[in-house]
Amino acid sequence: MVQAEKKLFVLDTNVLLHEPLAIYSFDEHDVVVPMTVLEELDQIKDRKKDVSRDARIAIRALEDAVGDASPEQLLAGVQLTGVESESPAGSLAIFPDHEVEFEQRVPLPGNNNDNDIINSALYLQETRPDTEVVLVTKDINMRIKAKGAGLRHVEDYRSDQLVDDVRYLAKGFAQLDGELWLRVGEVESHQHGRFTEHTLARQQLGEEPLYLNQYLIDEGEDFCAQVKAVDEHTVTLKDLGRDRLMGYHAWGISPKNIYQGMAMQALMDPNIDLVILTGPAGSGKTLLALAAALEQVVEQRRYDRVIVTRNTPEIAESIGFLPGTEEEKMMPWLAAVTDTLEVLHKHDESPSSSLQYIMDKANIQFKSVNFMRGRSIQNSFVLLDECQNLTPSQVKTILTRMGEGSKLVCSGNLAQIDSNYLTAVTSGLTYLVERFKMFDGSANVYLNGVVRSRLASFAEENL
Repeated sequence: MVQAEKKLFVLDTNVLLHEPLAIYSFDEHDVVVPMTVLEELDQIKDRKKDVSRDARIAIRALEDAVGDASPEQLLAGVQLTGVESESPAGSLAIFPDHEVEFEQRVPLPGNNNDNDIINSALYLQETRPDTEVVLVTKDINMRIKAKGAGLRHVEDYRSDQLVDDVRYLAKGFAQLDGELWLRVGEVESHQHGRFTEHTLARQQLGEEPLYLNQYLIDEGEDFCAQVKAVDEHTVTLKDLGRDRLMGYHAWGISPKNIYQGMAMQALMDPNIDLVILTGPAGSGKTLLALAAALEQVVEQRRYDRVIVTRNTPEIAESIGFLPGTEEEKMMPWLAAVTDTLEVLHKHDESPSSSLQYIMDKANIQFKSVNFMRGRSIQNSFVLLDECQNLTPSQVKTILTRMGEGSKLVCSGNLAQIDSNYLTAVTSGLTYLVERFKMFDGSANVYLNGVVRSRLASFAEENL
């Protein structure tokens, strides 16, 4: 087998902030980190922001990689070790971009960090004509500038990207053509508890990709099922029925459409540990999750408490300046949840008293994502709101906190990403949907349609 020609990847600062261990993601190819990138990381690491943690991790990763290498070795490239890959490891070099002097071109103007990094890549392209030099950056404008300046190879960082287009992201349900039972052949049915399960040939469901706990609906008025087992030849469906799904109740809330019915079934199923709710603003993600949480904590006593948390880019900087306890500091960012609590109790004789009573009865706790690390959360219903703003590594940190008897609900809208370092395809929410779609303890539902109001529905469709 012919070994692929080595490439030289020049990393921008935002790549290391997005994935602090990105230096290990390029297999046998060589990685160059310009000095300007180190200076930016140094400036960011002391900021009271979420990205400061990632900057510190990136700096430590670079320190571990270079070890006790001499200045000459550092410029030439230090062999990377400890990479979990069958491919031979590449090298890491620190490039003194402030010393660049072009012979054949005029560099981009100085006193601009982006320009200095682009100039580094241009210089390497000029001085190493036999090597493919690639600038890797998550900054769209920087990619355009680099190409305009004459850099032949510019890429986004996508090693943690599992889908190329968010339109192809798994929605958690599939719409079958026609009426299923009118066109299938042999079916083997058996009773499983309160439900009937059907096993049929995989080919009878067409070419639609199937995965565990995926919901299936057809064009009829009655059929709705959930995939419980699937292989190359057969698929086993749990017969739910639309009427059963639409008949769910949780804390006075009933589904308004079949998509909410699927979500409610997943939220109330004790065998599902992770529920992922995606969809547009106003589709009912937070309302359904909170109603299911209260029902199972207060009425069914299945869990001991409700923990509500979310991530915001500015939270680490701003939370310290707000008065009160951690929960009181979190309230401005969790207004969507408290608004939802008010909606659930707006018809009570004394809504404010009911609200405080329920918060105490359900032991509702508001926590910052920043303080979730190192904890083990037991017997809790955890609602992670707005998680489209989380990176894949942050999502992993939170999921690994979940202890025995806990259920995690992740909700978000990929159209409302606030982070400068994330897109819909690189969001932790997208990563979560794709990684867990074959896990039998998770369910994913895209809530199709806005039910908040006709104004919100029109705005979602036309703005």
